[in-house]
Amino acid sequence: MYDILIVGGGPAGLTAAVYARRAGKSVLVLEGTGFGGQIASSHLVENYPAIPAVSGADYSEALTAQAKALGAETQFGRVSGLRREGDGFVLTVRKKEFEGRAVILATGAKHRKLGVTREEELTGRGVSYCAVCDGAFFKGRDTAVVGGGDSALQAALFLSGVAKSVTLIHRRGEFRGQEANEAAVRQRENITLALDSQVVELLGENALSGLVLENRAGERRELAAEGLFIEVGQEPDNGLFSQLAQLDEGGYFQAGEDCRTGTPGIFVAGDCRAKELRQLTTAVADGSVAATAACQWLDR
Repeated sequence: MYDILIVGGGPAGLTAAVYARRAGKSVLVLEGTGFGGQIASSHLVENYPAIPAVSGADYSEALTAQAKALGAETQFGRVSGLRREGDGFVLTVRKKEFEGRAVILATGAKHRKLGVTREEELTGRGVSYCAVCDGAFFKGRDTAVVGGGDSALQAALFLSGVAKSVTLIHRRGEFRGQEANEAAVRQRENITLALDSQVVELLGENALSGLVLENRAGERRELAAEGLFIEVGQEPDNGLFSQLAQLDEGGYFQAGEDCRTGTPGIFVAGDCRAKELRQLTTAVADGSVAATAACQWLDR
């Protein structure tokens, strides 16, 4: 039996593993997609204190290596069940069971879909949710990005260095990302803004060939685009754990800054938790708080 089972190998989960191991606790980190979390696909991280610039992949690799070097064990596989048993908990992964005295849920959040017809059908055939992952496939082509936050601004900036053109589509008249990112976008000659507009139709038979945009006045126009990168936010995937950790209306874990749930022995950390700001810095902060709280709970 492990002292702490951690669900999620992103920045929050891996930071929790670092803190728990430094406190002398045995730790198993379970990850179902890829260690490092979504930050691993970020082209460039420029807002992490004391590190002026680092790729998301390099940061994730370093954090994963740090946790392992300290003795944290890792297991790849999606968790399919969590139950209380005796004085601890049992996590199920691909018919295997892992026992732990405490659990930290650092499940993160997944990309929110746009919700337009044929989105699923054209995913992987022009529609993508990761510019860094798939941008190279659209070298010299016309592309578009949907969204108004930092992730959309950063995606547009990255694509502008690869694609022939980038149209940044946002349903509002103003962006909600950092001023530095917006200023950089406005300076790129091959980035065109389509504000107060939304995608209402995807064009193309076997692959994306264009979009239909509609503005606030209800006017529609076609836009040539072989690549569409959707950056309209994230949503949690916490339903599996709702019996042991209460969720809010948005599906996020209801826990305060102490990262404690209503179930003794279960803690939450990172983007899966209900909070105002979801950034790399807040994820690692949650990881350290959750691990410390879990260690204190175990010691008592």
